[in-house]
Amino acid sequence: MYDLLLKGGRVIDPASGLDAVADVAFANGKVAALRAGIAEGEARLVKNVAGLVVTPGLIDLHAHVYWGGTSLGVEPDPIAKASGTTTFIDAGSAGPGNFHGFRRHVVEASATRVLGYLNVSFPGIFAFHTAVMIGENVDIRLINPRECVRVAREHADLVVGIKVRVGQTASGNNGMGPLNIAIEIADELGLPVMAHLDFGPPARAEVLAALRPGDVLTHCFRPFPNAPADARGRVREEVLAARAKGVIFDVGHGGGSFGWCTARAMLAGGFPPDCISSDVHVISIQGLAPDMLDTMSKFLCLGMGLPEIVRAATVNPANAVRRPELGRLAPGAPGDAAVLEVRSGRFRYLDVLGEALESDKKLAAQGVVLNGHWWHGNL
Repeated sequence: MYDLLLKGGRVIDPASGLDAVADVAFANGKVAALRAGIAEGEARLVKNVAGLVVTPGLIDLHAHVYWGGTSLGVEPDPIAKASGTTTFIDAGSAGPGNFHGFRRHVVEASATRVLGYLNVSFPGIFAFHTAVMIGENVDIRLINPRECVRVAREHADLVVGIKVRVGQTASGNNGMGPLNIAIEIADELGLPVMAHLDFGPPARAEVLAALRPGDVLTHCFRPFPNAPADARGRVREEVLAARAKGVIFDVGHGGGSFGWCTARAMLAGGFPPDCISSDVHVISIQGLAPDMLDTMSKFLCLGMGLPEIVRAATVNPANAVRRPELGRLAPGAPGDAAVLEVRSGRFRYLDVLGEALESDKKLAAQGVVLNGHWWHGNL
């Protein structure tokens, strides 16, 4: 007997290449069956999802959910219910000095799955707010490589990589210093790096040259400066070279890192993002990037196909954090799923420069399956 059956939806599972009307059954916290024609009598609870889209639970590769412990954090569970996100990857809110608190007060207290990049800076992102904005790498003395290694090993079940923010806002005049240290730490641990770049220095080309295969460049569709496309709309050569060597490109929308002009140029140049993420935090949640579905809807408006969008929000981020069991609906996989609706109407979307795009499409969550059970929804 199955615990839950999602009946008759359009199932998009990019990991297997499936895009068809089918039924998904869950038992014992896992996906138990995926095929057409599963009888309703085989399940304790049946949800009719005909006309809706069923995907693996969404994975937000770049979020800030250390609520209460940092100035930028938001609570994960309410966002999860509104967006179908079942896994949040916290992008370095906590460093070695406060990762234990992140574990106890966020990871262990949340219904949704929360993993994290460990910030290279000892206190993590400690002053990101409209009231006070101080980059955690402005003072290089806040980086202690041995503490990073120790804490990452102590919390190896949660730490998926090392996060480093560089640029005028995040690291002042320290240039490539914090990134070079982060890569050295990641080499010692055998983990990837997620790199944030705001306003140079350092320059985009320097950062991309240093990143290794499997490392992530977040904010990859940011507008000028440090945009990945030039003034003529062409994808820059160093960006193409970085993808060719295996660097992963993540949207990380947030409050300052997504421009329509850049996105149009990159998609026209055959360069879609590998991962779509929200970079939701205390500022962006107020409108520009409140959750995964808002950011995914923007790519739907730009003409990116829904299966490709789902891939960038499920299996691709799962692979980026080396959690191959996540982001898929294969029998035996964790029982997480999102039930989505493609709504028709008139919708207005803003980029970080204030440019508006009107569209007739919007993705909305109608239900969330978590650990094989119907956790939240309108059905």
